[in-house]
Amino acid sequence: MPVLVAQGIGRAGRSLAVVAIRDQATPRLASMADSFSWVGVARVGSWIRELKRAGVRQAVMIGGVHKKAIYSPMRVLRYIPDLRTMHLWYVKVRKDRRDNAILLAVADELAAEGIELISSVEYCKEHLANEGTMTRTAVPRGAAADIEFGWRIARASADLDIGQSLAVRERDIIAVEAMEGTNAMIHRAGELCPTGGWTLIKVARGEQDMRFDVPTIGPETIRSLKTAGCTCLVVEAGRTLIVDKPVTLALADRLGIAVVGKRQPIANGQ
Repeated sequence: MPVLVAQGIGRAGRSLAVVAIRDQATPRLASMADSFSWVGVARVGSWIRELKRAGVRQAVMIGGVHKKAIYSPMRVLRYIPDLRTMHLWYVKVRKDRRDNAILLAVADELAAEGIELISSVEYCKEHLANEGTMTRTAVPRGAAADIEFGWRIARASADLDIGQSLAVRERDIIAVEAMEGTNAMIHRAGELCPTGGWTLIKVARGEQDMRFDVPTIGPETIRSLKTAGCTCLVVEAGRTLIVDKPVTLALADRLGIAVVGKRQPIANGQ
């Protein structure tokens, strides 16, 4: 997704400064940027200095950061935080360190320095999921009931900031995503349901802030689903990014996986 966003910014005629998280971002971005710098994951002060040095007023936060690394042994020595990050971690998010709370705190730090964090899909809206079946492969028999059953549970899990994905078969929840991420959960679901034929449901948070942490799927997701025996993937329409959308959907068809976009009903149920 960072590459697709960078391409979109280029097509829009905007100059691009990339501040890349070390060990997380692809070096390919360097050739696409007017300015490029590496920073540490726990160095928010450095992020801000590099952005200001490049004259940035609007920023897009895109791409994944492996949160489980913060709980690795010797984490303080491995990811030495700067003072700004220490204040954020030990003061601002001391009572709530879920993803959304951390990202909102980072957005506030940027705003305090005159840098507006804008929607991460602003420059790649063509890659958002559509409503309805997006593949030629139809929804398997029986999966429709699993979708209706699993959707409300996935929504509740996402709203509690537990995880945004779950696996369901025959109206039974096989696995729920937590910190391990979607691909690891898919692998676990495949082990728990070796007969296959299950459905993956992936949703956005109820109050999804489109500036960050937008649900994303791509070719890697599709390949993992095939290996694990999944036959249907359901994502939230308009709020899920599909990496290289035409390629991802063509791969799903080739592997016999239906991909469906479902829109969250409005509050009155209509």
